[in-house]
This record gives sequence, structure tokens and C-alpha cells, in this order.
Amino acid sequence: MSNIIHIKTPLMDDTTANLRIGNRVLISGIIYTARDAAHQRLVELAGQGKKLPFDVQNQIIYYVGPSPAQPGRPIGSCGPTTSYRMDVYTPQLLAMGLKATIGKGNRSDSVIEAMKQYKAVYFAATGGAAALLAKRVKRADVIAYQDLGTEAIMRLEVEDFPVVVANDIYGNDLFREGMVKYQNR
Repeated sequence: MSNIIHIKTPLMDDTTANLRIGNRVLISGIIYTARDAAHQRLVELAGQGKKLPFDVQNQIIYYVGPSPAQPGRPIGSCGPTTSYRMDVYTPQLLAMGLKATIGKGNRSDSVIEAMKQYKAVYFAATGGAAALLAKRVKRADVIAYQDLGTEAIMRLEVEDFPVVVANDIYGNDLFREGMVKYQNR
């Protein structure tokens, strides 16, 4: 495949500055999982001035609730969750240094503005490809909130995890551009 950008975590400003909507990206390194309930807990901890279970600085959070792992595999199917449910929490995490999120679907205007302000990006992962995405996970460890079951926070080691830049640090939105192009046909 041509025109694929390979990035490694943790993400730095120079990396996010070079990404544009529509870029196909392969991520290698460490990413973290979190969904609604975990996000609520993270924001509550931050509001109380307490330490989070992992340092979000320059990290990526993947919105996913993976299925149980089959024997010999680090993780079960792990397709993206709809992102807008985390929009209420995302600006605060971006302000704390989070550099990217991965999910499916579009983001709110407040999240897009926060991404511009904090030089963060939003990656879209392919919905319906959960089993294929799981093959890119080399290791998965629960690091917090085990009581949440599949929504516990996990530390994933990934290799060439495929995503597309849906929102860049410049305020561009792949979903909106796609709708405009479609309407102009």
C-alpha cells in the first residue's frame, strides 16, 4: 500500500502537526483503552486532583470494549466504539496532554476545538473489522477498573494498527468534507 504513514507512540506535537485528514496511518507502540464509565472515573479523579491510573501525556485512547481473548491470543475482537459518547470528557483529557483518540463516527464541535487548541488528532478505525484489528494487538493488560469488565482500562501493545485521520490539529473534519463532496456531486 502506498501513502501510509507509520507512527510510534508516544505521540509528540511534531507528529500530530504532520497528520492531515484522510491520511492512512499505522500505529505501533502502546495505546490505552477506555469507554464511557472509565472516562467518567478518569475525569472525576482529575477533578479531585488525584493521580490517574496512567499518564495521559502524549498518549492515545482507543474507545473499545474488547471481547474475551481466545486461548493463545492477547485480546478478543476489538472494534471501535462510537466516539461521541466520550465527547463530554475528551476536552479535559486533551487539556491534560492526551494526543489522540481512536473510535468511530464524528466528533462534536467542542472536541474539534479542543483538538486544535491542544494539537491532538482523532483517528477513525474501521467498524466491523474487530477480528482483524485484534490481530494487530500483541499484548493486552488490564491496568485499571477491572470491575468494569470489558470496559476496564487496558494497556495495549500494537503493531501497525490501521486507522485514518478523521480530525487533524487544524480543525479539518473528514466527515464534514465527505458530506460536502457528496452534496456537490
